[in-house]
Amino acid sequence: MRYINTPNFDHQQSDKIGILLTNLGTPDEPTPKALKRYLKQFLSDPRVVEVPRLLWWLILNGVILQFRPRRSAKAYATVFTDQGSPLLFHTQAQRDAVAAQLKQDGLNDVVVEFAMRYGNPGFDSVLDKMFAQGVRKLVVLPLYPQYSASTSASSFDELARNFMRRRWLPDLRFVSHYPDYAPFIAAAADKIRRHWQQHGQADKLILSYHGIPKRYLLNGDPYHCECYKTSRLIAEQLGLNKDQYMTTFQSRFGREEWLKPYTDETLKALPTQGVKSVQIFCPGFSADCLETIEEIGEENQEYFLHAGGERYEYISALNAEPQHINALCQLIKDNLHGWQVSADPQRATRANTLNSEKYGD
Repeated sequence: MRYINTPNFDHQQSDKIGILLTNLGTPDEPTPKALKRYLKQFLSDPRVVEVPRLLWWLILNGVILQFRPRRSAKAYATVFTDQGSPLLFHTQAQRDAVAAQLKQDGLNDVVVEFAMRYGNPGFDSVLDKMFAQGVRKLVVLPLYPQYSASTSASSFDELARNFMRRRWLPDLRFVSHYPDYAPFIAAAADKIRRHWQQHGQADKLILSYHGIPKRYLLNGDPYHCECYKTSRLIAEQLGLNKDQYMTTFQSRFGREEWLKPYTDETLKALPTQGVKSVQIFCPGFSADCLETIEEIGEENQEYFLHAGGERYEYISALNAEPQHINALCQLIKDNLHGWQVSADPQRATRANTLNSEKYGD
């Protein structure tokens, strides 16, 4: 087996701590070709679709990738801006803000980068870049507050796949979830509270999360429980009773049963129950993307208003807002506990001595 060597390795290089933020990913552009490439990588992940591989290969390549890329490209075209994909530029902004905040807090030898599980920038190129800068201790923070095998575990799989081929592995700390992390809950609650201060409070607050098949829950995935925990803690911060908010699940795919209640069906039914105004927030999405901007901000708004609703407001994701960045930085610092890095002159001296003895310089 040929192992990946550290690019431009120098034994005299100072060690650094690396912070790697990760998110799901996005196509490079809103075209059928780019969507086909992205969807093939995404839907080929056995963590995402737990179906026998041969059967799923036939369905994916024979049906889904023949039709869905064109439809998805049209949806992505509605959310792409001059900056590109919202998920991409929001994650870039989060990376920049986290790096600036950590530097302000005195962590000068920290390298902060981001990578996408699917699409670009991928894990391989980003990790190469970080290790070339001397990263020897690494904190990986997937930006999924609630753990699921299809998100957090898939990110770890990709990380492990990369590490299996490396000669020198860093010390590693992997943040698998933070559904009840107090600074995150406070940031989410404050975001909603500030919206209320500007627009008033609706009849009901909907906290919508990305769905997963119910089968995953029955097989032991904690995602469903962690979503409900996040909702309960946010509601407590806001002083809401059980009749004033509810948890729903969006973005289902295929014919099998997913986590319920479904966001779209809930919004179609609420007006018939006397709920005429809703505000909707997505605590499982750290950054706005297709699923929040187009699906929640537009598609589900049409469902609610068409069913007789009168007022519908989507409260945007936390993105790179200061309180969210402070929460992420605190979470990172919690996971840096006990780690210190500095130049090791003795290592450099040993390396120079070894080279001198080996090559006779």
